[in-house]
Amino acid sequence: MPRPFKYRAESDSDIVISEQDGVRSLHLGSSLIQSAMKVAAPNDLVLSYTRCMMGFLLFHPCPAHILMIGLGGGSLAKFVYHKLPQTKTTVIEINPQIVTTAINHFALPAEDARLEIILDEGGEYVASHPFSTDIVMIDGFDDGCQVPTLCSQNFYNRAREALNRDGVLVANLLSRDKNLSVYLRRIETSFNGHVIAMLAEIRGNLIVFALKQNPGKFAWKTLRVRAKELEKKFDLPFPDFVSELRKYSFLRNGE
Repeated sequence: MPRPFKYRAESDSDIVISEQDGVRSLHLGSSLIQSAMKVAAPNDLVLSYTRCMMGFLLFHPCPAHILMIGLGGGSLAKFVYHKLPQTKTTVIEINPQIVTTAINHFALPAEDARLEIILDEGGEYVASHPFSTDIVMIDGFDDGCQVPTLCSQNFYNRAREALNRDGVLVANLLSRDKNLSVYLRRIETSFNGHVIAMLAEIRGNLIVFALKQNPGKFAWKTLRVRAKELEKKFDLPFPDFVSELRKYSFLRNGE
């Protein structure tokens, strides 16, 4: 069996790349895997939390624009680029070395009319772009912790304002974070309780979906039907996503 190896990426000592069994991984400031890519299938979603984040398609199947806060290895940006040709993606990343690493080592495609990479602080960008996107995806960590500017009450308020009428916020949180309940309350406050979530894995990532508008009598049957259609189209386990969703106030027991 090939031995795993690690090396520093570019000139940033906090960016480390490892590779084992055909999977290349990105580490930022710790041993935790921030992003992973199958070298033989660079556009697949390897990590369970990235697959679960695509669950927003259950609520908004045809977004014209997605705003991503945090690039990492670019797994989600690549998947959207190749699987949703009608969608434009704007990625906000504060660290230029991460952008360089994603391009050089993780097969991030070149920018064009459907993919834009902007070097900026995510909270500031969101605050200055109201009514600008259909989906806001937040995946911002610093040494294994939530970036404070990306989980404040003000940030979630501004994120809701950045969304178009039927927009969805997607947030990647850690279920073991001692402040998880605080973050969830903030999201529920900003989005008037229109929040639902699912665990990507036990004691791992909690993926939160917050809807700008009240979905009304949105039933589980509707989600299950849509999930089967999405599974065929994207080769992701959307029926499993529905099973894992944890109901909040806006989803009823309608069958």
